[in-house]
Amino acid sequence: MSPNIMWTQDGITVAGGNEKGNELNQLFYPWGLAVDHDQNIYVADCVNDRVMEWKPGATSGRVVAGGNDEESKANQLDGPRGVIIDKQTDSLIICDSRNRRIVRWPRQGSTNG
Repeated sequence: MSPNIMWTQDGITVAGGNEKGNELNQLFYPWGLAVDHDQNIYVADCVNDRVMEWKPGATSGRVVAGGNDEESKANQLDGPRGVIIDKQTDSLIICDSRNRRIVRWPRQGSTNG
């Protein structure tokens, strides 16, 4: 390691940071995340029962899965805790913890998993 390398002391908030809540600029117990090739961040927002997408430099996110109350219908999540991106199917795979299931949710144009 070079003696000239300096670590940045302060982090930069890239999603949330506006206290807990369910507005598009808030997260409530963000649990897991994934980053795609365009540097979009997908956050499993556990208490809000949704997965949010945050584009680079955005001040608010977009609900891409769930966000329709906590139940087990095809358009709902209940306590998502993890999310990964499946490049082959252009979908999100979400660990929907309180529904005890793993769901595949298309990244584009779908309201159901």
